[in-house]
Amino acid sequence: MTSDRRPTIKTVAARAGVGRTTVSRVVNGSDLVSADARARVLAAIKELNYVPNSVARGLVTNRTDAVALVIPESESRLGSEPFFAALIRGVSGALADSRTQLQLMLVRDQAERDQLTESVATRRVDGVLLVSVHSEDRLPGMLEEMGLPTVLAGRRDAGERLSYVNSDNAGGAAAAVRHLLGRGRRRIATIAGPLDMDVGRSRLAGWRSAHEEAGLPAGELLVEAGDFTEEGGRRAMRLLLERAPDLDAVFAASDLMAVGALAELRGRGRQVPGDVAVVGFEDSVLARHTDPPLTTVRQPVEELGRTMARILTDITRHGAPRQQTTLPTELVVRESS
Repeated sequence: MTSDRRPTIKTVAARAGVGRTTVSRVVNGSDLVSADARARVLAAIKELNYVPNSVARGLVTNRTDAVALVIPESESRLGSEPFFAALIRGVSGALADSRTQLQLMLVRDQAERDQLTESVATRRVDGVLLVSVHSEDRLPGMLEEMGLPTVLAGRRDAGERLSYVNSDNAGGAAAAVRHLLGRGRRRIATIAGPLDMDVGRSRLAGWRSAHEEAGLPAGELLVEAGDFTEEGGRRAMRLLLERAPDLDAVFAASDLMAVGALAELRGRGRQVPGDVAVVGFEDSVLARHTDPPLTTVRQPVEELGRTMARILTDITRHGAPRQQTTLPTELVVRESS
């Protein structure tokens, strides 16, 4: 009677008359195996039709062939923001070729932070891809102290020590404002991103630098911070209109906040772009389906995810040094400006 159970490294070791570590060394191509033992292991593998798994490889390589994509946000945020979906597509696509398992971990409270800490401490993952980084977040520092390879989407600040992949946030924001100035707009407000994030501060810096280049004041009455959500964009647009009813353009630091701004402008009877021009940031799928279609700064989110995954793989498998990369952005002009 034959068994339908899948053979394991233990089964192969028993058939070949060797230890499990020897089997793992053969699987991973190690030279620390005698010719006789290698031949017996290979014969057992063929006879049993054994397919090596990550645990077997890990006995010698100390790798699990798994990485964690850590997102410290809620499920509703994950589902509502196109940025996260595009990033996950990029990461998973890059890891597919290397047969690395991707573990998605949402860290929303202390219990889930403890779960992540346990996974890191017991080395159940080879490395971490960390998204949505806030300046005071303790996660990057914790991962650094534990010596676990980590790649950030974005950075905490300009002096970031960890590997990261960033978009040219300041340059993209400046391009958006130059475009609006070129269209004759002179009261250009901004709905900034969270100012405890480098991405929020950098896009605000780009808005300011374009004003300085043009010799125009970048008044603080024209700045309102949002939270990258549609409702946050609508609330910020409402406050800006109350403070500066004569504004004639707004640069929103994300497409989703731009969608909220468009809704608020429509509710107040302001025509876009006739009365107020609007520009977003990301070029998500939303941008092509707003009314009117949204002018926006395209950042290559899927490429950002792919690059993060490639850098982490270089570090975990080849011992590559820290890498810090900034991807270019591009202005996409549509009817909203």
